[in-house]
Amino acid sequence: MTHKEIGLVIKERRKKLGVNQQTLADLADVAVNTVVAIERGEGNPQLSTLVTILDTLGLQIDINIKRPNYAAMTGVPL
Repeated sequence: MTHKEIGLVIKERRKKLGVNQQTLADLADVAVNTVVAIERGEGNPQLSTLVTILDTLGLQIDINIKRPNYAAMTGVPL
């Protein structure tokens, strides 16, 4: 997922819950500018900040192992 995709998921969930950015920031104990930046896919928030916001919204991050791009790593296509 890209920063923009994560931000869009957060924004959509926040709106679905009927919460504005300031309220989310207050509930997650972060600055409202942090919420705004994350929703725009900007900045580079600390993982703990992102997890706190996701948890506040009832979301979580799932980590999956993806198939390596061998062509990019070796220069040899599969």
